Amino acid sequence: MSTPGERKPTRSPISPIMNEQLALDIQLNQEATLSNFNWQGNEVLHQQLLHSLSDTSNERLFYLWGNNGFGKSHLLQACCHFLSEHSSIYFPLQQFRDYGPMALDGLEQNAVICIDDIDCIADDKAWEEAIFHLYNRVRDAGSSYLLISGNTSPTTLPIVLPDLRSRLAWGLVFQINELPEEGKIQTLQIKAQERGFELSDSACQYLIKRCSRNMHDLLEILQQLDRASLAAKRKITIPFIKNTILI
Repeated sequence: MSTPGERKPTRSPISPIMNEQLALDIQLNQEATLSNFNWQGNEVLHQQLLHSLSDTSNERLFYLWGNNGFGKSHLLQACCHFLSEHSSIYFPLQQFRDYGPMALDGLEQNAVICIDDIDCIADDKAWEEAIFHLYNRVRDAGSSYLLISGNTSPTTLPIVLPDLRSRLAWGLVFQINELPEEGKIQTLQIKAQERGFELSDSACQYLIKRCSRNMHDLLEILQQLDRASLAAKRKITIPFIKNTILI
């Protein structure tokens, strides 16, 4: 996802106009869609998301959890894209924590609200209470989708406010499972083809075993290799990978 504008954070109260500006500053990753997510091991989640997002009478509250690099941010942004005809906001708490909890004011007016990385505000009373009240407003109105992500399940989140932890478990809770190795190879090869080059099985296996098993990191490495191969006018082979990323 591209980063928001260069404006420095402020700790002053957030006005409705400022909230509109925050929404404009958050640029969605255009490649983050439900159709290009590799759903191996997460088929039930896929079915439930499509079922709920396609019918407003279904569940509207979701909590998605899993380790970093498992696709939480991708899925939250994908849900915004899926309902792009409606107002939506992707709110990465890591990036906007310094704006203060009043940045959440009025978010319930959006049809889709996706709050990423709730872990980063754990043990911050003001933020926890703000998310708790936002959750209640969304639930009481019953007209918006609210999706929240974290690294652990609601029962093990380091949240101090008990009522917030219980709220997070009210809707549908899904663990995002890690892709098996064959799924990672498939994803790397598809992304390579989209960039106009081929990546062999052996090169993929080398990246997975020597670089990272985190899919987010692997895709960043793939971008680095693509740029380097274009500059050097060379194919991406295992020797090229060794020389480029110094393994």
